[in-house]
Amino acid sequence: MQQEEIWDGDAARRYDTPGTGMFAPEVLGPTVDRLAALAGDGAALEFAVGTGRVAVPLAGRGVPVTGIELSLPMIGRLRTKADEATIPVVVGDMATSVAPGEYALVYLVYNTISNLLTQAEQVECFRNAARHLTPGGRFVIELWVPELRKLPPGQTATVWQSEPGYIGLDTYDVLRQHVVSHHFSFDETHRAQLFRSPHRYIWPAELDLMAQLAGFELETRHADWTGTEFTAESRSHVSVYRIPPSR
Repeated sequence: MQQEEIWDGDAARRYDTPGTGMFAPEVLGPTVDRLAALAGDGAALEFAVGTGRVAVPLAGRGVPVTGIELSLPMIGRLRTKADEATIPVVVGDMATSVAPGEYALVYLVYNTISNLLTQAEQVECFRNAARHLTPGGRFVIELWVPELRKLPPGQTATVWQSEPGYIGLDTYDVLRQHVVSHHFSFDETHRAQLFRSPHRYIWPAELDLMAQLAGFELETRHADWTGTEFTAESRSHVSVYRIPPSR
């Protein structure tokens, strides 16, 4: 499926979960705090801005935010929270679309770079970020670490979350570095709702090479937005790449 088909009207309506999940204050607060600090007095550009989960509170902190987004239904949800003057949005692909102006910060959160399904597209995403940044500007990526150590020989799926009313599992194609995330939601009835999304997973070392190809240097890597140390056991990371001040 194409990304436009995945992020349709139904997906946009289900995306916002105020106060819970990725919208929980303990998740969203540290994200916005860190991005605001990295932006400083400059402007920020969010690749795949979606419904404005991060862009709206970041703009509320006084950071000028522009977005790039492929899904018109997601932009429609964003427009119920902020108008075009507050958060301008360019409709298009985050790997190739260009937003007007220059930015101190480009950010791509919640695993979204993996929505690009080829290595070439992911490299172009880094180059697109570099294209928008002023010298010394930063590109921030939040991404999960592939859990291939949980795959014994012959097994192609892992359950990564199981709680009342929800099961999340991933099915892997290790030859192509592809994974499909399956999200099952259910209640006391016999019916369940399934949402699936395809991804191309990226190892941290591969991500660093993509950054190098686009002219970035790795500045910091932590396990989360609060600065927890990144270790071999970390399930995700927040990586900050920087364009050298003189280039």
